[in-house]
Formats: sequence, structure tokens, C-alpha cells
Amino acid sequence: MPGQRKPPTGDGDGGAGRYRPGYELVAEQLLGYIAEQGLRPGDRLPTEAGLAEVLGATRNVTREAVKVLAAIGRLSVRRGAGIFVAESPGGLADDQLAHFQPTSMEHVLMLLDYRTVIESETARRAATQATPIEVRAVRESADGSLEAGRAADADAFATADALFHDAVGVAAHNVFLRSSVGNVRRLAAQSDVLLFHGDAPGSLEVAGRQHVAIAEAVAAGDPDRAAGLMAEHIATTRQQFERKIRDRLFNITDRTAGPPATRPPAQQPAATAQTSPPETSAS
Repeated sequence: MPGQRKPPTGDGDGGAGRYRPGYELVAEQLLGYIAEQGLRPGDRLPTEAGLAEVLGATRNVTREAVKVLAAIGRLSVRRGAGIFVAESPGGLADDQLAHFQPTSMEHVLMLLDYRTVIESETARRAATQATPIEVRAVRESADGSLEAGRAADADAFATADALFHDAVGVAAHNVFLRSSVGNVRRLAAQSDVLLFHGDAPGSLEVAGRQHVAIAEAVAAGDPDRAAGLMAEHIATTRQQFERKIRDRLFNITDRTAGPPATRPPAQQPAATAQTSPPETSAS
């Protein structure tokens, strides 16, 4: 067992406009611990008290970290039995996928690269094989996402977003592509929770407009355009994730370099100004 970890033990992560709750930082540490120990789905973890000691965190913050990891499907908490590593999303058994790190730049970028390959090809095939009913489903879900985006309704957008990407998968007429799209989006959702904790990762309206453009390419039977637009859609998501992860790493560097008073005050507005770039999408 590695030595005790020493993440922040309070309820928040200070810094120039980059607040992250302490439980999210400890959740990140806990995923790293699972990977380092080579734990597999079904393996039992120490108790909350034991995890708090290993991670160098308070028990309350550790409890909240366990809750958020259970909520995104990485842990299973069984009353009277303990805390276990949950099955991988979609039943995936590969150890590398079971140890996916939602806040790791390397892992997130590999995931988005894979998503580009899978979803671009799915959109390409949808443009050549979609039936009229399937085209209507793609269009309606895209229109719904744009309407929700213009209204800044994050919950309605999330629903329409999921319907849109699934509708494209259905229209591709390949159950393996559709399943892959669902699995990769479930993994991406873990990064959404731990990196954005409830905030939209980008502009909902921009994402909605991108959905509509893809839907029109599918309806027009233009496979190259559909694939290209889907790749662009995911590229904007990639830019936002890269920015968020770099902000997080920059914040960690700030904390270890010295007290906040040593940093120029002018950096604070610049950091907060990046929370919602107008030209990035949210899905």
C-alpha cells in the first residue's frame, strides 16, 4: 500500500476563481488509489474511516467523495457489506477502462479522440442509412437541444443532447456503434461531474446549433458533411475540457508555489472570465 496521500482536507479548493469542493479532490485521489492498487470491479475497499486515513482526508469529506463516485457509477456502496469497485460502464471489463481517470488530461483526451472516431463514423452512416422516421427523430432532438440551449435550460438540454446522439446511433443501423456511443458518453459524463460539477462545460446554444447542422446533413444524405460536422462538434468539447484541466493543474501549481498574496491580483478576473467561452459547445 502506498504512503498516505495528502490532498486538501477542507471543504473547498481555494485559488483564483477556480473553486473545487474538497470532496471532488478526494474523489480524484480515490480513483488514483484504486488504479494504483490494481483493484477490479467487485473488489472491496477499506471502510470510510480507512479510506480517510489512506487519503489523508477528513471522514466527512471522504464520505462525500464516496457518494459522488457512487453517483457516477464508479463505486458501489452496499449497506452492511461495505464499499466496492463498481462494474465498468456498459459492462466493459477491460482494466484500462475500469481505471479511467475522469480528471486526467491524458485519459480525457484519449476518450475524446475515441469519441471522434466512433461518432463521426456513426454520423456518416446515419446520413446514408437513416429512414424518414429516424431522420425526424434526429431533427426533433437537435431542435429540442437548440431550444433548450437558447433558454439556458441545462436539464432540458442534457435530455435533448442524449436523445440526439442516441438518435444518430439508431440511424446508423449498427448496434455496436450505437452501444459504443452510449458507453463513451457515460465515461465522458464522469468527467463532466468531476470537472464542471453541475455547470455547463460550454455554450449550450452553440452545441444546439451544431446538433441542428449535423441533423441537416443527415437529412440531406451527405455523409462527408455529417461526419465532418460531428468531428467539429466534439473538437469544441475537447477545447473546453483541455482548458478546464489546465486551469485545474495551474491552480495546483499556484497552491504549491506560495501563499495567494504573492500572486498579482490582476490574475483573478482573468481566471473567472474563462468559465463560459462563447465559442465552445457543451456536449
